[in-house]
Amino acid sequence: MPGQYPVVMHDPTSGADFSQPSHSLDAEDHLPDPYSPELGTLPTGDADEDAVNETGTTTIGITTDEGVVVATDKRASLGGRFVSNKNVQKVEQIHPTAALTLVGSVGGAQSFIRTLRAEVNLYEARRDDEMSMQALATLAGNFARGGPFFAINPILGGVDDEGHHVYSIDPAGGVMEDDYTVTGSGLTVAYGTLEDRWEEDMSNDDARRAAAAAIKAAAERDTGSGNGIYIADVTAEGVEIDDYDLDEVDV
Repeated sequence: MPGQYPVVMHDPTSGADFSQPSHSLDAEDHLPDPYSPELGTLPTGDADEDAVNETGTTTIGITTDEGVVVATDKRASLGGRFVSNKNVQKVEQIHPTAALTLVGSVGGAQSFIRTLRAEVNLYEARRDDEMSMQALATLAGNFARGGPFFAINPILGGVDDEGHHVYSIDPAGGVMEDDYTVTGSGLTVAYGTLEDRWEEDMSNDDARRAAAAAIKAAAERDTGSGNGIYIADVTAEGVEIDDYDLDEVDV
């Protein structure tokens, strides 16, 4: 009819590929899978690891007669070549009587701490009891092995009814307990100083001085470490974290 647009008929098979078998869509195909994601799994990411902000770092954990001392430097770097931040807190309380260090990519380490802290809170809310350090270290190792946290190598220091504990957790999920340990890019220098200063049944004050001396030594040679020190005192009463300039701590 005049004034109407012409109707154009298209061949429904034009350009279509019928070489693959057709599948009918049932109502279930449009429903989300109630079992996805699978319980016990964590999301994975494909971020460019070369562009990730890394902490470089030197972190130290020492058991003492009074509890545990955990210490870190403050520097974050890009690939160890450029100082991206001079005041990063690399030790965080994750339990009423435990602290964990950040080592590796900043985003991965922060995500690791948030995830672990949430699991600790859930555990204690469900059981009305505090998580033991062995259980916390095992959980941290499982997350390090299976989670999307890139390369992290934190130290866990804590106090429970069984005693005073320091664990190093490697990127593959390995958990090792020791009287003292060092992780991070400055570990080779820091270990030498700490080996010379460590004594059995040290006080927290003595351990603070030993840890500070080790971090100061690492900062002299390791480009990924420096700009100050964070020290966490962990006892049965709780966790106290303070920060200092490198020349402010008596070693």
